[in-house]
Amino acid sequence: MATLSSLTSPLFFFSFALLSIALISASFSPIDHYLVNCGSHQPTTLDSDHRRFTGDATTSYLTTTESTSLSDPNPDPKSSPIYHTTRVFTRLSKYKFGIKNPGDHLVRLHFKRLSGGIDYGRAKFHVLANGFVLFNSLGMDMGGEFEAVKDYVIKVDADVLVVTFVPTDRSNFAFVNAIEVISAPNDLIADVAQYVSFHKNEKISGLLMNGYETMYRVNVGGWKVTPFNDSLWRTWVTDDEHIKSSDGSSKVHFGGRINYQEGGASREVGPDNVYNTARVIRSSGSSVPELNMTWTFPVIGGYKYLVRMHFCDIASIARGMLVFNVYVNNNLAYENLDLTEVTNGLLASPFYADFVVDGDSSGVLTLSVGPSNMSLPRAVDAVLNGVEIFKINNSVGSFDGEICAHAVLKSWKKGNGNVMYPMLAAVFLLLIAFVIMHRRRTGVTDSVAWWRLPTEIPEVNLKYGNQLSSNKL
Repeated sequence: MATLSSLTSPLFFFSFALLSIALISASFSPIDHYLVNCGSHQPTTLDSDHRRFTGDATTSYLTTTESTSLSDPNPDPKSSPIYHTTRVFTRLSKYKFGIKNPGDHLVRLHFKRLSGGIDYGRAKFHVLANGFVLFNSLGMDMGGEFEAVKDYVIKVDADVLVVTFVPTDRSNFAFVNAIEVISAPNDLIADVAQYVSFHKNEKISGLLMNGYETMYRVNVGGWKVTPFNDSLWRTWVTDDEHIKSSDGSSKVHFGGRINYQEGGASREVGPDNVYNTARVIRSSGSSVPELNMTWTFPVIGGYKYLVRMHFCDIASIARGMLVFNVYVNNNLAYENLDLTEVTNGLLASPFYADFVVDGDSSGVLTLSVGPSNMSLPRAVDAVLNGVEIFKINNSVGSFDGEICAHAVLKSWKKGNGNVMYPMLAAVFLLLIAFVIMHRRRTGVTDSVAWWRLPTEIPEVNLKYGNQLSSNKL
């Protein structure tokens, strides 16, 4: 076991570099793998993690012809090159991605404010995908150095995934800097979890029918993990902002090999760099400490959340010595968790537990681990390596509000349909004026019949309206 003081040694960094290279060479290879640099005319762009993004102007993914590509006149040299351009939409617009591997897919949307040329106060829009409302920009503060990555897992059973950008009305616009669509591993989301509340603690199923938005992904006790060091190109932040109290706990770091097992947590579920660090409670005397490690996370009420807690015993000196309790929202979620038992007797073998909880009016989700009545003195009495928290879509298929995707599309059609009526009225008035002028010039009497209104104009608009009404996600 490596200690905190050994992390500065050259041998540790050399070993870490070799491990990173080995993980990259053995990384997950998704069947569907789209990386799109929106607004770019360059065939390829390398992002800060050395991934190759394709400029959307050089592909057929974008199906609309009414959009604008913009480049940042003064890009931040420290930002990823994919944030140096953006695609702006003033009407409903779609990206379409062919799907060869049906099932769960990772969908990531990248947004960053350019340094000039756009009034971001008019950036008001929804983003839809596969029947889900991914988000409503009204809930995003786009001032200052705005930058955001929206990360989702959604099920795709069709042969095409459509990502739709819908401005709230014709005076506003939508934008996006980059899009990722990637096949997810089959074991990324399990169909069962433990539902935990004050009144219940029971197993539930059917989770594969839902969509998930990543709210938090935390490497407990360790460093920030960048996409370069994660086989699914995820970012794991440190837990410093979330741990409520570190008194009585300590960080541990492991320099050995993580023992992934078939049927257990895979490297795609959690990378080595998460499982080889942790926070622990350790008793040094003859008594077990009476304390818990607790982390808090702000959440939005009215949604259910999938909480995934990652465990790996990298600190015990022998098997069968680590038994502890897990709490979610101060409710006992897992009593007497014995990591030796759930990992077939192996140390340094990863295990994760999924819990579904309700986001209540408090706006805070609390996670704790601590000793149980079976914990041993002079041993490690609790451990936590990582945390992921996902928002589950609500009953209307939205991650952001009570409006469903169909209503968003209908609202756009209705709003733009209202624009057609004044146009038709203006054309009609011009035709009347033309007829009157023609009658005056030719001396036609009142008995002359009116000219028939040309059918081409309303027919064209009706066809356009039908095209809008037949749009599907």
